Amino acid sequence: MKPPIVWSVAGLDSGGGAGLGADQRMAEACGVHLCPVAAALTAQNSVAVERVQAVEPAMLEAQLTALASDLPPAAVKTGLLGSVENVAVLARCIDRLRERDPALPVIVDPVLRASTGAAFADEALIAAYRAHLVPRASAITPNRAEATRLAGPVAGPADLPALARALQAMGAASVCITGGDIEEPEAAEALDWLVTAQARGWLAAERVATAHTHGSGCSFASAWAAAAARGFVDADAAVIAKMAAQHAVRRGEPLGAGAGAVRAEAGFILGRLPRLSLDAAPIEATVEAGARLASRFEPGLYAIVDSAEAAERVVRAGVRTVQLRIKAPNDAQALRTAIVRARVATRAAGARLVVNDHWALAIELGADAVHLGQEDLLALDAAQRRALAAARHAGLRLGISSHSLWELCRALALQPDYVACGPVWPTTTKAMPWHRQGLGNLGWWVRAAGVPVVAIGGVLAPAQAALAARCGAAGVCLVRAINVDPSSSVPCFAAAWHEGRAAEPIPAPSWPVPSLPRAQASS
Repeated sequence: MKPPIVWSVAGLDSGGGAGLGADQRMAEACGVHLCPVAAALTAQNSVAVERVQAVEPAMLEAQLTALASDLPPAAVKTGLLGSVENVAVLARCIDRLRERDPALPVIVDPVLRASTGAAFADEALIAAYRAHLVPRASAITPNRAEATRLAGPVAGPADLPALARALQAMGAASVCITGGDIEEPEAAEALDWLVTAQARGWLAAERVATAHTHGSGCSFASAWAAAAARGFVDADAAVIAKMAAQHAVRRGEPLGAGAGAVRAEAGFILGRLPRLSLDAAPIEATVEAGARLASRFEPGLYAIVDSAEAAERVVRAGVRTVQLRIKAPNDAQALRTAIVRARVATRAAGARLVVNDHWALAIELGADAVHLGQEDLLALDAAQRRALAAARHAGLRLGISSHSLWELCRALALQPDYVACGPVWPTTTKAMPWHRQGLGNLGWWVRAAGVPVVAIGGVLAPAQAALAARCGAAGVCLVRAINVDPSSSVPCFAAAWHEGRAAEPIPAPSWPVPSLPRAQASS
């Protein structure tokens, strides 16, 4: 299969650290083909930028026209453009490309100043960005200084959410204001403020203590463009870009007397995931639930039932982890009675009771664990998070649903005892926009999440449980498959699960696939 094509319209760094050189390295790490379009030439090394020369607009136009006729892009990334005229040329090209592909991702990296301090943009060029590029941006990825200059006096430089709102008001669809350049030596994490159609919050990763960060901004935007070209929506693309940039910074090394260039490799996608806050509150305020218990959450067969009676049946059949999921109880007392009855049954059998959604009642009535979906997670206010955190310190387990990379990162911000990955297979138990994850994404989740992963969605046959076990899942959720006659179905699933655990593992893929493709998200 041919790799997706990404155009980078940017500057040539003669020192090879940033610009098109950094974009090329990141494109190779992301498995896409880069078409490097030179918009400006620079005379620079690792210490200073000595001269910047914009490419003649006619030459820029010729490059873009030549590519459009033979190598049309799946995404476009912009960097240093050099002149007002070149901004106009690029804007017209984007409009022509979008006549054929209205959803073409355009990732704008507004390179306004070099990391060495050299200015790349005067007020006329800033105005051109505001008028022509920001309104056409699928996503814009400025650092704080660049965002402040583009947004003007409408927001203070310390208020990243306000800066992002200002950039969206100018027409940018998604905004990620990166914070890796902010000089806060005491900060343990590099925080980026992210706003997309899918998610908003602080994207956090460990801050790398190094001076060798030349090209990190270019690399971040290039990785975002590559992820978009591979079909990921903006929130997922931001996660991939954060992973790629952090990896590249870790591998930065000095070549000259100044800051060294960052360098990404293909294995970055299996590195540590960032975390995504629930809202504008600092990450620290959302993760005070404390460390997970020492014992891993390894449920094996994980039954999901909608009544206490069903809980009793599956426990008698041998299931030792049962989730009580009553979405719309007739009345509060009936829900309370059901939880108590299910708790009695599970406790008598030495099993674990997980209560879905109704976390406060679960805590009050002594359930072993709570499972929250993403909407339930976002509905928690600060006081409710503190109450949940206190219960977790006392031993309550927490599981969280995830269907995408950004949802997985949001779940990880709360340090859950497990995450559910789904739907692994097509399911009809609830209406969802997600494509099936498949065994590939399940295996990737297991490898990348850092916490136990439970497979959910469309598990109807014992052979599927065996496959989930071979992918490394800590458990497999059973809904319709065991609710009719658990006494006969549970032993079959249990045998298949144990066979899968003993069988040869299914290798995880190097990359996940989009579970909410861009085409669907933009329709």
